Parts: sequence; structure tokens; C-alpha cells
Amino acid sequence: MEHDLSPSALAELRRPRPYPAVSVLTPTHRRDPLSTEDAVRLRTMVAEAKKKLESDPAVPRERRADVAAQLDRALAEVDLAHAEDGLVIFAAPGEHQVWSLARSVPERVVLSDTFLTRNLVSAQTAERPFWVLSVAADRATLWSGGQHRVTEERAGGFPLVREEPNFDPEREMRVGDQPSSYRDEDTRRFLKEAATALTSLVRAHPRPLYVTGEPAALSLLCEFGGACKDAVQVPHGGLAQGTPEMVWQAVRPVLEEQDGKRAEEVARELESARSRKDFAAGVDELWQSAREGRIRLLAVEENYRITVRDDGEHLVVAEDGDLDAREDIVDEIVEQCLETGADVRFVPDGALGDAQGMAAVLRY
Repeated sequence: MEHDLSPSALAELRRPRPYPAVSVLTPTHRRDPLSTEDAVRLRTMVAEAKKKLESDPAVPRERRADVAAQLDRALAEVDLAHAEDGLVIFAAPGEHQVWSLARSVPERVVLSDTFLTRNLVSAQTAERPFWVLSVAADRATLWSGGQHRVTEERAGGFPLVREEPNFDPEREMRVGDQPSSYRDEDTRRFLKEAATALTSLVRAHPRPLYVTGEPAALSLLCEFGGACKDAVQVPHGGLAQGTPEMVWQAVRPVLEEQDGKRAEEVARELESARSRKDFAAGVDELWQSAREGRIRLLAVEENYRITVRDDGEHLVVAEDGDLDAREDIVDEIVEQCLETGADVRFVPDGALGDAQGMAAVLRY
């Protein structure tokens, strides 16, 4: 299952396909007791997708069989034991993908000439993914972080390991090896190699970067420049060969502090916008402003969801059973804002007060 929505991956997903490009969306659960329910729901949604293929006169028989087979292959690849909050299956002639999302999605099947990507974009933005590089004199490990977790990432040549570190065992026993090892020329070359590899990876997959290690190692990485120069330093050794939980516990206080500062900054910007009459709230006004490219900053509470329908002039709250209900309007607005260059910030639930889940600073 895929997790990392890089700019290149998003561009590839948005590429037009021969009709039909099928998108199947379903919510999932992280806890085992609900895995049976998730499996039943997923099979039902795939069956619905096949039914739509069968009933669509625009789909030739050979292509229908191809896409149905791709749906079956995608279904076989789903691992609900590692499910998050949402699942998306893409299938088109000759290809399929399965994406696991840390944000819930509505139950939906869409046949089009492109895949439905807005839920992936919104989930990636809400998760605020980041990189962590943990370094020691003989190892550099890369971690991929998101909400409440980090996992080791084997990409870009990582982990990097020095096969024959040039240490003095006797001196290591007397005083410990860190002070001397980071003055060693072989260690400097090794860390420079790690810094160079990381810079290339961050250029291809841009995210905020955190670096953990002994202070001497962090000082060297900063000296080498590149992505490490602007990274947030976490002076904590022993994590290059640590566990994901150890790394998460080390970086979590730093992340929480930064999240708090960002939420305060958003609150100040929104309050200032109110006084300048550049403030917008309410799903209908925000949708209109997003489509016109007028939003400069969009703030969204992390778990805010609302289902609406279009009454011909405005978006209004949908009633149960409305056939034209739009369950993922928040994700639509987020994606539209990102398309027009807006800054999208997710903030804790309740942080926006009377704005009721979502608010914006307008460009004009």
C-alpha cells in the first residue's frame, strides 16, 4: 500500500487515463475489532465498482475485463492489519494502486478519465509529513514521520552504514568515542555523504526535516550545508540504531511545540484579517472564494467534516438520504486552495471558535 504522496506521484496520478479510471474510496479503522467490518465494506465497494463498469455502455468488453481484473489485484494487496483511517483504490486499464490514508474518506466509487486525488491531497496536508535523520559516527538512518508515528524509510540510499569504522577501541573504553570520532576524517566523509544523500532526497520529496544525534555530529551536518543546514536539530544520540518509538518520543516534544506556535500564528492572522475585512468563514463562502483563487491562508480544524449539497445558488447542509450530497467538500476546498497557491494549515479541533471548523484569510 502507498503512503507517500510526492509531487511526482501526484502528477502521475492526475495524468489522464483511457476511460474508465476507477477510484474506490472507503473509510477504515486502525483497531483490530473493526477489521472484519472493514473487509466487508471494502469488498462491497469493489463489487459496486464492477457493477458500474458492467452497466456503463461507454466501456468496451475487453477494457471492462481488464479494469475488473485490476480491481481484484488491488483488493488482494490490501493489508487491513496495517489500516489507517481511509483507503483509496485506483484502477485503470493495465494498472492499479492502493493508498492508505491517515484521514477518513467517504464511501465512494467514481468512473472518470482521471483518478480522484483530492482526498489524498487533503490527507497528506493534514498529516504534515516530515523527515527525521538520525546520525551516529557509523550509521545514518532515515525516518518518515506523520501524525503520532515514525517509520524507518529505506530510500535514497538510507540507511547508510560505515562498514569499517576507524575507531580506537582502547580510547573508546577510557573516555567514550564520540568526541574523538567526530574529528576523524573518515567520519567526516561519512557524514558528508549522508548530508549529500539527504539533500537529494528532500529535493525530490520536500518535507520539514529534523536531525537527531550527538551535538558534535549535528554541528558537522550543519557545516556541510544542504538540507541539513535548515533542519531542526534534536540533540539526542543513540537513535541511528533505535526503534521507531524511541525516535517518536525524542521528536514529539519538538513537534508539539512547533504545532502550538503555528496554531497561535494562525489565530493572530485570522484576527488581523477580521479587522481588515479580509476574513471568510462558512463552507459556502469558502468554496466560492477558493474557486476564485481569493484565499491566501486556509485554516481547517483537524477532524472537521461537513456534508453539503448544491441548491443551485449556494452550498447548504445536506439532509440524510440526499442523492447529490457531497461528503468530502472540505477536501475539495483544501485541494482547490493548494492549486491556487494558498497556505493550508490544519489546527487542533476547537481552535477556530465561532468559525465552526474552517476559516480563511483572503487575498482581496
